[in-house]
Amino acid sequence: MIGKLFRRSSSATDKPNTAATEADGNSASGAGQRGRSGPDSRGPGKGSERGPAKGADKGPGTRVGRNKKTGGSRTHAERDSQADGKAEQPAAESAQESRQRHRGERDRKRKSAARDTLPWSLADFPVPEQEGKVRFHDLDLPDELMHAIQDLGFQYASPIQGQSLPHTLNGHDLVGKAQTGTGKTAAFLVTIIDDLLKNPLEGERYAGEARALVIAPTRELVMQIADDAKALCKYTDLEIHTLVGGMDYAKQQRGLNERLVDILVATPGRLLDFAGNRDCYLDQVEILVIDEADRMLDMGFIPQVRRIVRQTPRKTHRQTMFFSATFTPEVDSLVEQWTEEPVIVEIEPERVATDSVEQHVYLASSDEKYTLLYNILQRDDVESLIVFANRRDQCRRLHENLLAHGISAGLLSGEIAQNKRVRTLEDFKSGKTKVLVATDVAGRGIHIDGISHVVNFTLPEEPEDYVHRIGRTGRAGKTGTSISFACEDDAMRLEPIEALLGQKLKCEQPPESLLEQPPKVHVKRSREESRGGRRSGGGGGGRRPRR
Repeated sequence: MIGKLFRRSSSATDKPNTAATEADGNSASGAGQRGRSGPDSRGPGKGSERGPAKGADKGPGTRVGRNKKTGGSRTHAERDSQADGKAEQPAAESAQESRQRHRGERDRKRKSAARDTLPWSLADFPVPEQEGKVRFHDLDLPDELMHAIQDLGFQYASPIQGQSLPHTLNGHDLVGKAQTGTGKTAAFLVTIIDDLLKNPLEGERYAGEARALVIAPTRELVMQIADDAKALCKYTDLEIHTLVGGMDYAKQQRGLNERLVDILVATPGRLLDFAGNRDCYLDQVEILVIDEADRMLDMGFIPQVRRIVRQTPRKTHRQTMFFSATFTPEVDSLVEQWTEEPVIVEIEPERVATDSVEQHVYLASSDEKYTLLYNILQRDDVESLIVFANRRDQCRRLHENLLAHGISAGLLSGEIAQNKRVRTLEDFKSGKTKVLVATDVAGRGIHIDGISHVVNFTLPEEPEDYVHRIGRTGRAGKTGTSISFACEDDAMRLEPIEALLGQKLKCEQPPESLLEQPPKVHVKRSREESRGGRRSGGGGGGRRPRR
């Protein structure tokens, strides 16, 4: 495989501390540069001379620690003691360590048994060639991964997958400009899984030592990426971990200690907590993925991400994949700092927005918006619906109104506890609830196939969020419907959205059937509302209150 970059050598040695020699992943020239043969070597071709082994020049020091097969019995403390130059003393295996080791053995045997009971080969997954489409068969992926891809019902790569995988599977860095809903998550997960399966580590490994790291801005997005990774790793022994705030720290800590860390998916703040407490280590990361960089910039996470990147190997010693929906000068600067000669793949937003989503914009006053939403939900063609609003209080009032009218609905916003948000998403995925009310930040992590409708109760303030919102529907080859309510206050937001899409959005009067008044009911308001929160039009949509 062309330039498969920087696999560990058979000696599996540690690298020197890169934080002192490099800022934000910028490398020094000279020894240890990646084994590229120049820009002309990029591309899908295979069989060329392999680049140097990853980590071959990492410096002195023999790696010892947690055993790959059993989970081992060495601890972080032993690693830290050795790193400080203290002599390592042999210790008898404790009862707890023995239980952890045997639990790891049982888990792996159970996975192996599941694979062995149903023999499978690539011949069981026939996919005809089609002009202009890339088959997963054309990418030389391991059978275990192909089996999982078949189970998920995928045959051909999406545009971003087809354009990026021939490069990333050969070890090149990637910068992807793509909205959610384009298949970018599978693009980087397939790369990671292919790499880890084809380059297994020999010898022992430390607890909490990640081989691949994915950083995402929200808890929901982290959980969704991890779910996708587990589905793709169904027939492998690879272990996936998540680190997010709002969840039990001790439980996440036990997971790191009891099982190997092949793929780690995390939000920046919680990852730094674990790294600072020496519960996880990033100095052996082989693949780094930074997802939704523009959103992390907007949310103020970039200083945290910088600290994380400094703890990983130099950019010449790792593969980096960087995704963002928009590219500002600030984002471009991060690309330059954190990637090495990346391949650029750009998927135009208008393709995402218009190919599979039918878009409507209804002119309505603030007082008419909830009436429209209620009547849309009475239609037979509405199977599941997400309604977006710009503020938490608007979402809260919408949720309360829907419940009062007997409509099963869930609420997803930053003020909802994480464990409840997880349950809400699960209920929506399973069909237990028909409607999900969400803010933009919480909605970034919603990747669920089969959503028939998206309603913009208020048009977003950022035009990119419009594309993110309607990208929740029309996924996985299906079509969807987006309905936006535009009142007086929303009108000014239409023009930037149209400029981003490269097309005009037709504004229309809603059908009379959607303006029939819903039944009058008593709406039980939350404590925040009863303390004097501003009410408007059965769920918001009026002018933004002064801050």
